[in-house]
Amino acid sequence: MLRFFTRSARFVALAVTSATVITSTAVADWTDSVFPIKSHSFGTVAVASKTEFAFPIYNTTGRDMHIQTVRASCGCTTPILSTNYIPAGAQGTLLARFNTPTFRGKKGATLTVVIDQPFYSEVHLKVDGYIRSDMVFHPGAVEIGTINQGESEIGTTKLYYAGRSDWQVIDMRANQSWLVPTFKQIERGATNATYELSVQVREDAPEGFFQDEVIVQTNDRSMPRVPLRVSGTVVTALNISPQSIALGTVKQEQQIIQRLVITGREPFAIDSIECEGWSVEFANNGAEKKIHVISVKMSPSSATGSQRVPLVIKTAGENAVTAKAILTAEVQREQIAVNN
Repeated sequence: MLRFFTRSARFVALAVTSATVITSTAVADWTDSVFPIKSHSFGTVAVASKTEFAFPIYNTTGRDMHIQTVRASCGCTTPILSTNYIPAGAQGTLLARFNTPTFRGKKGATLTVVIDQPFYSEVHLKVDGYIRSDMVFHPGAVEIGTINQGESEIGTTKLYYAGRSDWQVIDMRANQSWLVPTFKQIERGATNATYELSVQVREDAPEGFFQDEVIVQTNDRSMPRVPLRVSGTVVTALNISPQSIALGTVKQEQQIIQRLVITGREPFAIDSIECEGWSVEFANNGAEKKIHVISVKMSPSSATGSQRVPLVIKTAGENAVTAKAILTAEVQREQIAVNN
């Protein structure tokens, strides 16, 4: 009888252990699909820089999900949940804001996400970074605001440094071709320097909200690269495709045919298409529709040399709007033969 109970106890213990392993594995698989990113490093950042990262949350459970609470292990990071309720198949975000104005040095935090529906689980997300005490961005990011597509806009901030006498900014680089960063030193002392950092959003920036960063490169050997956040929204009543028209090398008065797709929110008619220094022709029947697919004949009239000019499309009617695409080309000058 004793042997029977001993074997039964072992069987029950084994079954409980197996069930625990299966449950743990299922939970792990579930949280991995809901939280595909569970860690992020901010790297080296400046004091007062606007430093944030949005952890995506995908509700793949097939049921509505409710996040009960989110807590941070360190005051260096503030968690901001986009919504507590995420319907089945929908997406939310958990924004981790690094508190660079009030903390210094190497910092990190664990964000514990407590989910109580449709299943209970706790998910741990980790962030870390190093906040430099010798550099300050003011303001903490370049926020461009809202701009019209086809137009250029410049945003600026200042970088204040205190420390080495030979410290300097040597370069700035962007991840996007349509973001053009520049810098200039505006003040220097024995142990301090001030730079003005500018970021231009070019005319060929795509429509919609953007949030990116440029890298400020310094001559600091230990921590040479510092990110600076850039954000804004590009809006347009018309969408032109392609937005950038690259014609390559063109001879004087050579005719080029370019196909354009012009899309509007509401039906519209095209009034004109113009480009300074270029002759532009297209078949215009005055029809109003949301999508126009047209072939435009272009040839350089007075344009010569390197060209980067806007192709301006204007709609007809009282509420006319304009949109711009960017035309680039190298127009060869006409050669004149000389008889000897």
